[in-house]
Amino acid sequence: MAVDLHFLLAILAMAVASFACRVTGYFLMGYVPITPRVQGALKAIPLGVMIGIVMPSVLAGKVPEMVGLVVVFAAMKLTGKDVVAALAGAGAVGICRSFGL
Repeated sequence: MAVDLHFLLAILAMAVASFACRVTGYFLMGYVPITPRVQGALKAIPLGVMIGIVMPSVLAGKVPEMVGLVVVFAAMKLTGKDVVAALAGAGAVGICRSFGL
């Protein structure tokens, strides 16, 4: 199987861009005073990212994603742990898709 040079260059460019964003953010945050408002915003970022990933699928009306969202909500209410809820939701979507829903 031949490896396409353009594909490898694209992967390398994405890796460099991702690393640059992380490193730049790390160094720039050294100049930002951590006030309660900034701390609250930083704590909200993971939730915002998860919503941005999940909501387009849910709004498309696909059954597995809707079931996964309900499972995530239930797991979060029962355990209060976001990792458990995310794993339960991903498992529910996988099970629904294995049954062809």
